[in-house]
Amino acid sequence: MNALIRVEDLHRHFTMGDQTVRALSGVTTTIAAGEFLAMMGPSGSGKSTLLYLLGGLDRPTSGRIWIDGQELSGLDEGGLALYRQLMVGFIFQSFHLIPTMTALQNVMFPMVFAQVPMAARRARAAELLTLVGLGKRLDHRPTELSGGQQQRVAIARALANNPRLILADEPTGNLDSHTGEEIMALLVRLNREEGRTILIVSHDPSVTDYATRALYLRDGALVMPEVEAV
Repeated sequence: MNALIRVEDLHRHFTMGDQTVRALSGVTTTIAAGEFLAMMGPSGSGKSTLLYLLGGLDRPTSGRIWIDGQELSGLDEGGLALYRQLMVGFIFQSFHLIPTMTALQNVMFPMVFAQVPMAARRARAAELLTLVGLGKRLDHRPTELSGGQQQRVAIARALANNPRLILADEPTGNLDSHTGEEIMALLVRLNREEGRTILIVSHDPSVTDYATRALYLRDGALVMPEVEAV
């Protein structure tokens, strides 16, 4: 498969008072189109930082990132916004749904910025909610949905603009084990049946059972799996 993501000598440092926190230190890797990649590691290992850099939500201190042949460091803020809008779908642990909107409206919302016509937005949102098993919950607001249902809405929203890349940060972290398994099975289906490239950050080792490959981080650097398991 062709490489969708290429990362070269990536560093991300944060200054906190007189201290420098090295969140990433020299990460180099390649991710193929169509992979389901698990990024594993303990808290503070740098995995969420790497995810945010790949999503264009942050910029590296040094190093380079190419997504589908385009170097992210060459994009200005407007270019990054367009990249996030059209190329990437985000799924977060805390869902981040708009509480005053229905499930249908939440999924329609990203398409407003892509200037999709209203009728097409509504049809696409309904189709996606049906895809994730919520075709009968279109008019329910987040407070009327379970945690698993809210995460399904968030997944549908992530797919709204038909992105090639799905970035998920602890998407099962706020769910019970059974619901978490359902969400993981849904992500696997999106990967296998629709060819979405999925990167999921987690500290739960069971996530690797669903992935085609895993990367392990410790102290901002890639390590071998057996080192992570110690």
